[in-house]
Amino acid sequence: MMRKFLSPLATMALGSSLSLAAHAESGWSQLNMTPGVTAMSRQIYGLHMLMFWLCVGIAVVVFGVMAYSIFAFRKSRGAVPDTTLLHSTTIEIIWTIVPIAILVATAVPAATTLIKTEDLRNSQLTIRVTGFQWGWNYEYLNNGVSYFSRLDRASDAARQLGSGVDVSTVPHYLLNVDNPLVVPVGTKVRVLVTASDVIHSWWVPAFGVKKDAIPGFVNEAWFDIDADKAGIYRGNCAELCGRDHGFMPIVVDARSKEDFLAWLKDKQREQHPAAASAPSSAP
Repeated sequence: MMRKFLSPLATMALGSSLSLAAHAESGWSQLNMTPGVTAMSRQIYGLHMLMFWLCVGIAVVVFGVMAYSIFAFRKSRGAVPDTTLLHSTTIEIIWTIVPIAILVATAVPAATTLIKTEDLRNSQLTIRVTGFQWGWNYEYLNNGVSYFSRLDRASDAARQLGSGVDVSTVPHYLLNVDNPLVVPVGTKVRVLVTASDVIHSWWVPAFGVKKDAIPGFVNEAWFDIDADKAGIYRGNCAELCGRDHGFMPIVVDARSKEDFLAWLKDKQREQHPAAASAPSSAP
């Protein structure tokens, strides 16, 4: 009877495994964390996968023993309870030492990664990020450049009730902004995150960065995008902050150092035309 029950169960399990394997490349990338485009984000990803597979291994052992015990020592096979085994010092020592060893083994890489995420030394560019309802303000400290970043007009128009706009025709619907944050690649960028009204959270998954923006407080984070990873990266406010929380995306435009310096000079001339037109005192 048990073989008749297990046979279709095993067939279903095998079929499910093959199906999962066939869709692993696309499905796993959607469900799991991604390595990102910074050395720090890849280290966080490695730590995540270490913990994941450790938990899988523990689950396999624990549930494997449970399943074996349930089927091998069931009443229908004549198993009877053992009332003599009431205490075992050896077993208690084992189930105390093994979890402690696992915790110590995982605490070391976790603490190392956590310390590195807070290491702001040798930052080359500092940007103050201020969250507000419903967008972001970016201020390039010591560079005289500051601007607001909000949901782009196309997405904002399409999201309105009764707009009649087919949102599938809007590029990057609800994930685009009017003024992205522009940063250079191959540069350690320090961000000072705060808020002007309620709690927000600045989150860019590709950088492995998520920092709460709290009014009256300044939280710090950093990222250093790989030199060959110039491009557009997207994130969101990750803290429920009110009615339009879902409509304040984050877009980061990562450029080469040369392109970034050219953009920064253009912004400085745009925002400070008087200073740009003043005669230079340099020889």
